Amino acid sequence: MMMEPLRLNPGDDLRGALEATGHTGFVIAGIGSLTHAQLRMAGEPAATRIDGPLEILTLSGSLTPDGAHLHASVSDSSGRVRGGHVCAGCEVRTTAELLIAPLPAGSLSRAFDARTGHAELRIAKA
Repeated sequence: MMMEPLRLNPGDDLRGALEATGHTGFVIAGIGSLTHAQLRMAGEPAATRIDGPLEILTLSGSLTPDGAHLHASVSDSSGRVRGGHVCAGCEVRTTAELLIAPLPAGSLSRAFDARTGHAELRIAKA
């Protein structure tokens, strides 16, 4: 499997730009900076805005044609770290450098799971 590097530019929406790539696969790693972040914390119904500047310490998740499921940890100028689900509205400040592990089209999708109440990952059997 060939890994694909990707660089996002200042002003890009982190989640939106990743979903717009059309990739099916996994975000293996991500670093960079954000002007502000929109992260949904565990068990919370809505995103929390975190004003920056922020450093992206970690970023990983899955990409499907039905959307992305991404988690990130970010630190502020004092080194305080927060993390959660990446929502729309995470604006790239200087750069976001990502490593994508693409998979064949149709191998991953998302479908509503009544047990969790969320669109969960579905893996197609080869």
